[in-house]
Amino acid sequence: MKTISKISNRITALTSKVFLIAVLFFAMTSINAQSENQKTNAIAVSSSLGTLKQINAGLLNVGYAEAGPSNGKPVILLHGWPYDIHSYNEVVPILVAKGYRVITPYLRGSGTTTFLSKDTFRNGQQAALASDIIALMDALKIDKAVIGGFDWGARTAVVMAALWPERLQGLVSVSGYLVVNLEANLKPLPPKAELGWWYQYYFATERGKLGYAQNTYEFNKQIWQIASPLWKFDKATYDQTAQSFDNPDHVAIVIHNYRWRQSLEAGESKYDSLEKRLSARPAIKVPTITIGSDFDGAFADGKAYRDKFTGKYEHRVLNGIGHNVPQEDPKAFAQAIIDVANGKL
Repeated sequence: MKTISKISNRITALTSKVFLIAVLFFAMTSINAQSENQKTNAIAVSSSLGTLKQINAGLLNVGYAEAGPSNGKPVILLHGWPYDIHSYNEVVPILVAKGYRVITPYLRGSGTTTFLSKDTFRNGQQAALASDIIALMDALKIDKAVIGGFDWGARTAVVMAALWPERLQGLVSVSGYLVVNLEANLKPLPPKAELGWWYQYYFATERGKLGYAQNTYEFNKQIWQIASPLWKFDKATYDQTAQSFDNPDHVAIVIHNYRWRQSLEAGESKYDSLEKRLSARPAIKVPTITIGSDFDGAFADGKAYRDKFTGKYEHRVLNGIGHNVPQEDPKAFAQAIIDVANGKL
């Protein structure tokens, strides 16, 4: 009987230990989950953009702000580099007041958008970024939307219009037709134009990659100043965007994007068929407004790419405005979105 009692006591003690270990395990899991959630929500998003949400879409867990009625006409606004969703701080309220449902996502390598797998190649090529937004539309069950953007965002929007025109109700593109043609990019430009590519050549070196990683904040602030010399932004405005550069994949995506453009690094074979179609410089058939600004220099009038838009089309020029058009002239950008959405071209 004593032996049975001892065995029973040992079983009870062992069961208690197992239970304690299980409790500790689930507690740690909960803490880790809370920690990851805190990381996701560490970025403070302007209330004017709506609510920051996360959704799995394609290769990514996409961070995006959403504002306006859920049954409103969808508008997706895409930011550039080195910018983020806060370029649309004043655009979104204008659109929401008109009844639009506005989605403003962080592109891969920015803000709270992260890769679902650590093994996924950190690819910055144009077809990959455009595929991300199509995947986001699928995840949000948005069949068709007005897409607007500038810089990387404009390129992404134009690529979407070229490859998946059935998914766009309309397009607003700052600086026009920005589809990358790798073969054309191998050809040298006049010296003055080459000077504008200085950062791309810097990124082509390991010194540049290391320098960007170590000095991201100051580097990107300098890009803002160069791209928009007349825009007197303050520290708070820049810092609101700069927090999005802390993304763990930011440097990798930026460096690959620019090295890929110069054929210094390869893209992924799964995008080859898309890139082949883009290399033919397909025409854009969806209703489009392009915007030129001081940043575009001699190309501000849009004549260089007029023949690439074969549907309803209008080109607008904003004088005294730099590269970050939606933040420098939000009313003009918002009006372009509204006009495209309503077919007023």
